[in-house]
Amino acid sequence: MPADPLHSAGKPQRSTTSQPTNGSRASAIEVRRSARRRRTVSAYREGDRTVVLIPARMSEAEEQRWVNVMLDKLAAQESRRLLGDTELAERARRLSDQYFGGRARPVSVRWVTNQNTRWGSCTPSEGSIRLSHRLQGMPEYVVDYVLCHELAHLLVPGHGPRFWRLLEEYPRTERARGYLEGVVAAERLPHVPGGE
Repeated sequence: MPADPLHSAGKPQRSTTSQPTNGSRASAIEVRRSARRRRTVSAYREGDRTVVLIPARMSEAEEQRWVNVMLDKLAAQESRRLLGDTELAERARRLSDQYFGGRARPVSVRWVTNQNTRWGSCTPSEGSIRLSHRLQGMPEYVVDYVLCHELAHLLVPGHGPRFWRLLEEYPRTERARGYLEGVVAAERLPHVPGGE
């Protein structure tokens, strides 16, 4: 999120600085509290630091929760900005080298917007891999898992025991599958009006 000059003007009521807790690329987090800010929370990168702007009345627990939420949002935005089709293909090549001895070589790897019920798909006969745009902004290990899943299909077309043994080479398989299952479950929850 870009810097907001309206919120950076004037002296904040309280400012704290800490180290990131969730693997953020920024080296420090600065929380600025403002009595003028009522409900909104925003964040932006300032060099190697992340600045999070919050209302002064927030508790320490709310502050920590919002810092984590905003770090995740910034990381998701940066991931979407930085990972195009070319970078996705390069990432697939690196994953193939690392986990499959370079044997899985796709002809094309790209994002698509027409996969709303699948995370990815592969056509082994064409050597093409397509990832759903819904993965953009998810943690890197999740995108890497889906890429590994589709790369494994280039070597083993079905979902038999040989396929799953091959996919076990990727060490975060279970964690990524759990993450994606959680996303699917959350999408099925009823929407509560007025909820966050």
